[in-house]
This record gives sequence, structure tokens and C-alpha cells, in this order.
Amino acid sequence: MFTTHIDFFDPIKIADSGQAFRIHPIDDTHTELVAFGRYLQIASLGTNEYAFSCTEEEFKDIWFEYFDLDTDYEAVVKSIHEDDEFLTQAAGFGHGIRILKQEVFETVISYIISQRRSIPSITTCVDRLSELSGTKIKIPKLEEPFVKPLKKSYYAFPEISQLSKLSADQLNGIGAGYRTAYIVSATEDFSTGKLDAESLKKLNDDELYEALINMYGVGKKVANCVMLFAFHRVGRFPVDVWIKRIEDIYYNGHFETEEYPGISGILQQFMFYFIRNIQKGA
Repeated sequence: MFTTHIDFFDPIKIADSGQAFRIHPIDDTHTELVAFGRYLQIASLGTNEYAFSCTEEEFKDIWFEYFDLDTDYEAVVKSIHEDDEFLTQAAGFGHGIRILKQEVFETVISYIISQRRSIPSITTCVDRLSELSGTKIKIPKLEEPFVKPLKKSYYAFPEISQLSKLSADQLNGIGAGYRTAYIVSATEDFSTGKLDAESLKKLNDDELYEALINMYGVGKKVANCVMLFAFHRVGRFPVDVWIKRIEDIYYNGHFETEEYPGISGILQQFMFYFIRNIQKGA
């Protein structure tokens, strides 16, 4: 177990922000996730103190970067124009949300799966895919302040080599539907070396967008989501039905991302989280 103080960090809000599909609240003070072939549980101890079910070394090597803990999100919030009441309110409501730095291949496949689906449906499909082809994860021994995990067994997201062995029928069996062909094509791109995560990371935004948009079945929204959530290109601004609704109601049809260079993707998450929760309470 490792305990530390973190400002501007709310794992439960992050879990509900829609950017990742394998991070879930357990209760009001506990969150669990699977990433990089590991299970992690986070316990909120109050006054910005958090316990992580890992060693200090693992926290520093993996989770510090994963949760983007070296970025000053308070400075991002302070940069919001004072006359933008909606964005100011959204940022306050989403206080604690950070942009996760997720594994590239998993994010590509997960967002291909996400097309025209609800978040619960995406989560179910990604979990089924992991159970079908991923490696079973050994859960660390959990004592106080941690609680019982939500499930008995957890599986890592399949590696490229594991996913490439699945047939179209197997992918259809997990509910991939018409996205099956897209998953097969993306897996082949990474398996053959046509696409390589480390090489993609070296591209500038325009080059990276072009490489992603040229993948079979990848459109503008998916490409921008992958750029934001896997490559941490926080100037990208994915537009889905929720963001389009915000633009139409509050910004005369278009949010001026140029006014927030290099951080509009962070603001997008505040907006997305806020509007979805308003809708829930409506």
C-alpha cells in the first residue's frame, strides 16, 4: 500500500467521466481499475489523502503518469474566461478530473468498439473481450482501507498477439457487431507493424491525426478521442452528441477551441461530465 496527498484528484469523477471503460467506483470512497495488466484500487482517506493498493515504486513508475499528476489542473481552470458561465460551472462541477494517459492499442480498440454505443454497453464489450483473450490478473492482497473488489476475476486487455488470434465469429460473440471488421483491421495494422505505438507518439498532431483517421472504421471523433486519451494531446476536442448539444445551446453552434490552445481537451472533459450529470438529474 502507498499513501499520498494529491490535489485536484477525484478518482470517482474520473471513473464517471467517460474517458476509460475499465475504471469503476466501488462505493463513495473506493475506486478500482484495470490497466497495463494490473489491478489497482484507490481509497479516499479524506483531505486529499489517497491510498493506492500498490507499492510506492509501482505508483511512481506507472500510476503517477497514468493519472497525469505532474500537470497543474488548477492553472487550467484559472485560465477559463470569467464571462463563460457554463464552462466555469462545468469546471467547478468536474473538479478533480484528470486526463488519463492510457495504453495506445487498448484505447484504439476500445474507442472503435465505442461507436454508437452507451458507456455501459462499451464497458461490457471491452470486459468480454478481455475475458475472452486477455491474461488473468493476480489481485493483490487487500486490507484496510481497501474493500472487496467488484468481481472475483479480472483480465488484462488483450495484447496485440492475443487479439490477432481471435476469429470474426468470436468477436461477434462478444457483441462487437459491425465493428468486428474494424477491430480485425486495426489489430492487423498493429500486428504487422504498419502502425506502432512508439512511432505514433513521435508524430506531431496533424501527422498523428492523419495516421489514425486513415484506419479502417476510424472517424473524426474516435481519432480525436484516441489522441486525447492515449497520446495525451490535450489540445484535441472530440465532439459527440453531448458536446454538440453544449455547442448548440451555449456557444452558438461552435466552441472556440482556439481560445484555449493546448488545454481544450481538458475543458472538454469538464463539459462532458457536467452535461451528462445534468441530464441524469433532469
